[in-house]
Amino acid sequence: MSEATAARNVDWKTARALAHGAGRPLPFQTVNLADGLGQTLAEPIHALQSIPHYASSAMDGWAVNGDAPWTLVSHAEPEEHPRGRPSPHSDSGEVSLAPGEATFILTGGVVPQNAVGILRTEHGAIRGNVLDRNESARPDEPSLHEHVRPAGEEAEEGSEAVPAGVVLNPAQIALAAVCGHDTLAVLRAPRVSLLMTGDEVIDHGLPHAGQVRDTFGPQLPGFVAMLGGHVDVAGRAKDDLDDVVAAISAEATDEFSLVRASGDVLITTGGTGSSSADHIRRALMELGAEMIIDGIAMRPGHPTLLARLPDGRFLVGLPGNPLAAMMAMLTVAGPLLAGLRGSPLTDPVTVTSADAFEPLHGRSRLVPYRLEAGRAVPSTHQRSGMLRGLASADGVLVVPGEGCEAGDGVPALTLPWVV
Repeated sequence: MSEATAARNVDWKTARALAHGAGRPLPFQTVNLADGLGQTLAEPIHALQSIPHYASSAMDGWAVNGDAPWTLVSHAEPEEHPRGRPSPHSDSGEVSLAPGEATFILTGGVVPQNAVGILRTEHGAIRGNVLDRNESARPDEPSLHEHVRPAGEEAEEGSEAVPAGVVLNPAQIALAAVCGHDTLAVLRAPRVSLLMTGDEVIDHGLPHAGQVRDTFGPQLPGFVAMLGGHVDVAGRAKDDLDDVVAAISAEATDEFSLVRASGDVLITTGGTGSSSADHIRRALMELGAEMIIDGIAMRPGHPTLLARLPDGRFLVGLPGNPLAAMMAMLTVAGPLLAGLRGSPLTDPVTVTSADAFEPLHGRSRLVPYRLEAGRAVPSTHQRSGMLRGLASADGVLVVPGEGCEAGDGVPALTLPWVV
């Protein structure tokens, strides 16, 4: 393992920046419009034609040329015209009105050439074949271009409608369709594999003394998805160095050979400490991985690791305690996945702390909180092995090493599941 450039016991802010910087954007892929929702746009969306691409009516009514009264004309083809009168089309096939003529038009209909504007249906009166204004209309109605949506009003042909780098929402997907696109270039969502460790972990039923329930298997796939990744495969390794090495190198089973072929990030749970029972760091050394982050000056979550494996995959080593692991997900996995998606690193928000915190020199404290009367009240049950405080939290305070006083503004992380 290359340790010369490893950031050891790095501060919380630097850890986030290192993780985000390590994750260079993945190659883009082309997807259908419907599959672009929630994906990061790799290339700008340009209007392939003017939007709208023709002058259209904003009202049901009559397109008119000249002043009232107007003679009503049809736009049927000559052989279909009820009076045998030629249809008012130009040589190019576009509808045209002579002075003193009007024709009925629906909202969104093509405005004829030479039309002054649109007289809305509520303001017109028809007597025989003649249209005039009624008592509800203004004397000058319609004014020039009234109720006409000009071509290119929303976007000119070739103009940028959506910039690259945005996470596509439904309105942007619809705009892409209006711009004439059938497919979009998006950054591929990072593909994540999960490797759980711990011989004492069971995945169902009630644990006996010396056993614990698996908290990672049920929640990590969804957590990864909220952070913009996609879990391809998950598995478990025994608390044995050789087994962990084989699993990380994707040589243990057919299941893990899929990880090597397709994964961008491997997230491991537990075993990141330095005791004889912790194998992740030693496995990375044996595999010749490049260590990027070797411990973070935060509590909980200090023994968090980030490394680059020889085959190019990233490994995020989460501590074994549940709350510590989730703080590591927010601090390292989230920024790494954002970097791989080409998304910016979001800054923490600032909240007002309801409580004072004593200094914890050289180490940030990550504290789940609930907002009460506009202030951040620390949650109960917030030890590294507890989840109850986070389960009901609105966010996570990042209390600096020097502590804070009640009423101070403190950086805080938003939780991806809190709207």
